[in-house]
Amino acid sequence: MEKIYRLAPPKKKGIIGLVFSRFSVIVLLILLQAALYVFIFRWLIHLLPFFAAFSVVFTLTMIFYLFNNRMDYSAKLTWMLVIAVFHVPGAIFLLFTQSNLGYRKLVNRENTLVRQTRKAVAQPQDAADALEKDSSGTGAMVRYLNQCGCFPIFHNTQVSYFPVGEKCFEAMLEALASAEKYIFMEYFIVEEGYMWGKILELLVEKAAQGVEVRMMYDGMCEMSTIPPGYYKLLREKGIKAKAFSPIVPVLSSYYNYRDHRKILVIDGKIAFNGGVNLADEYINRVERFGHWKDAAVMLRGDAVKSFTLMFLQMWNIDEKEPEFDRWLTDTQDLPANTDGFVCPYGDSPMDGNKVGETVYMDILGRANDYVHIMTPYLILDGELESALRYAAGRGVDVKLILPGIPDKKAAYALAKSHYKRLISSGVEIYEYTPGFVHAKVFVSDDCKATVGSINLDYRSLYHHFECATYLYQTACIPEIEADFQDALSKCRRVTLKTIKEEKIYYKISGCLLKFIAPLM
Repeated sequence: MEKIYRLAPPKKKGIIGLVFSRFSVIVLLILLQAALYVFIFRWLIHLLPFFAAFSVVFTLTMIFYLFNNRMDYSAKLTWMLVIAVFHVPGAIFLLFTQSNLGYRKLVNRENTLVRQTRKAVAQPQDAADALEKDSSGTGAMVRYLNQCGCFPIFHNTQVSYFPVGEKCFEAMLEALASAEKYIFMEYFIVEEGYMWGKILELLVEKAAQGVEVRMMYDGMCEMSTIPPGYYKLLREKGIKAKAFSPIVPVLSSYYNYRDHRKILVIDGKIAFNGGVNLADEYINRVERFGHWKDAAVMLRGDAVKSFTLMFLQMWNIDEKEPEFDRWLTDTQDLPANTDGFVCPYGDSPMDGNKVGETVYMDILGRANDYVHIMTPYLILDGELESALRYAAGRGVDVKLILPGIPDKKAAYALAKSHYKRLISSGVEIYEYTPGFVHAKVFVSDDCKATVGSINLDYRSLYHHFECATYLYQTACIPEIEADFQDALSKCRRVTLKTIKEEKIYYKISGCLLKFIAPLM
């Protein structure tokens, strides 16, 4: 067996993650309320009418607050239910998540950095002019993206599409081996094993050669896949490393705003983006939920600068003297004879713009022939569900591929709760029988596609830092559609008949969980 490069012993999954999870916080607050009720009934029975009046006034006050809050209406209904049933703990948990306790400084810093770098990457005028003459609506969408952040669209960028994590991994190793100046990595999940071990060997080797190597992973990893303070072990090997928002148990609202991005940038020439994290299931080295179907893209050319900027914006959140300019120089060795347009974009939960969802809805709203989607989760708000149903209703071929073997049964049940309404409107839904679909892909009309980290669920669309690559008229789009059709051939179709035959567990749990879907 090939030796795996490790910095720490295998992570033992104990009860620590559960103890300090959102679920535990909710349970604790409910138990506190139960204890309060017991205390009132036993010792303050004569004050019960006053407590009942307080509960009514308190609940009405919280409902008034929610009606005037900017959150999505589905989330408002969920919170109203929570507060109506669990007055005090529900309100406390709402205020806890809304307060950004322990996070406000980070929010302000991130917004400041984005404002300071709004023009750090210039919009190539030839690409903008070409889109002004185009009737696809892509030019209008790019104007929206640049209003939200610095997300130019580029001509001279070559795109390679990877239909599985294994192919992406091979290309990543080759690209990392070619690094001469710097390597920037930002990933949601890192777990020691074959994949990360092979990458880590290269990173240590390149750092020893004088290449600037920076690695940032989401702080939630230290509760699940790697030991606390793992970044210190990386620093000992010459890698500049940090955990994004390390978890502070119970005392912060860090649980919501996770860094779900997957970005690798090499020398400003090559960038990777997609759904592939750095763990062995993503390359089917180990099997967790059957065959793991993922997708990613590799960019070569000017559009790489956008991913460099996205990485630097996150990296510099806690840096006293942020650096941007020296990493955003003109790309060398540009690919020749590239067709189409490429627009990397990010989504932040801090700015009030639902960029990821808006791009998806723009594709659905402008499609003429088809929109084909692969996604691991389907936990929709009203707007996105309406967009899917409207597209199908006006004759667009809307097909979704979801997992046949789920990684989370609650999310699987929630996805099924949308099936009947979508199918009744003409949307076709399929489940990937070999295993789990983790790809986040939209492809439309043989000319548009997005590949990235953005799921069709509340976490991705509202609470996470995300990123994706928008493609228009690029040469790889037929490959993306071919990959969809290949996956489709391995799927079972969901129909109204199969929904009736579904396990009672999923029917009941899906209906019940729908009440709290925005909190999942």
